Amino acid sequence: LILKTLDSFVNQKFKQDDFEIIICDNNSKDDTSEVIKKYILKSSFPNIKYIFEIKQGVHYARNTSAKLALGEILYFTDDDMIADHKLLDEIYKSFLFDPRVGCVTGSVIPLWEKPVPKWILKNFNNQYLSLLKLDEEFIVSKSLKFVYSCNQAIKRDVFFKAEGFNPEYTFGKYKGDGETGLNIKIQKLNYLFVYNNKCLTNHIIPKYRYSVKYFSNRFANNAIANNYTRIRLNKTNRIKSSFFYL
Repeated sequence: LILKTLDSFVNQKFKQDDFEIIICDNNSKDDTSEVIKKYILKSSFPNIKYIFEIKQGVHYARNTSAKLALGEILYFTDDDMIADHKLLDEIYKSFLFDPRVGCVTGSVIPLWEKPVPKWILKNFNNQYLSLLKLDEEFIVSKSLKFVYSCNQAIKRDVFFKAEGFNPEYTFGKYKGDGETGLNIKIQKLNYLFVYNNKCLTNHIIPKYRYSVKYFSNRFANNAIANNYTRIRLNKTNRIKSSFFYL
C-alpha cells in the first residue's frame, strides 16, 4: 500500500521544491527497503529520503523523522493513507490563518478494501477506525478532541517545544498515549488547533479489521492509552486496571 501513499504525495498540487518526503522504515521484516529504494530510483521527485529506525514503535519512527526534517511544517501520515492532491496546499493555508496555530488536521475518509458489514458502518465508521468527517468546514479551537497522527500537521518549532510524540504503539500493544499526549502538550503551550475539512486523506480499511476480535483489541489498547493520559495528568493518582486481548 505504501506505493499508493507515496504516489499521492508525489502528485500533490503543492510545489515540489517546497516540500520533502521522508519514509521511515520502522524495522520492517519484509521487502519494504527494496520496494522503497526502487521507487526512489524511478521517481522524478527531487526531495525524497529513506531512513531506517531500528527501535520498534511508531513514536520512535515519527520522532526520528522529525529530527531529520528540514521543513518548517511537519506532516505525519501512515502507509495505508492516500492523500487528496490538494492536502498540503490546504494545510499550508490553514497555518496562515493565525500565527498561534500549532496543529492542523482534517478529514479522514474510509476506502473499504471489501464490502463492509452493516454493523461496522453503524457503530465504527468513526474514531475507532481513525476516521473523521465533521459537519463544520473550518474550526479553530484551543483543543480538538480527535487529532489523529495519520493526518496531522505541526509546526516544527512547536513539535520540539512539546518534546514530540509520547511513547505509544510498540510491538503490537499500546504502551503510552502517542498523539493524544503530544496534543495535550501543544495545548498546554497555548497553541491553537485547526480542523479544515479540505485537508483530506483517505484511509484504506483492510478486511482483517472487519471483526469483533479487532475491535476488542482496539478497545483494550485505547483503555491502556487513556490510563497513561490520566496518570500523566494526575501523577499522584495511580490507576490500577486489567485488560484482556482476544
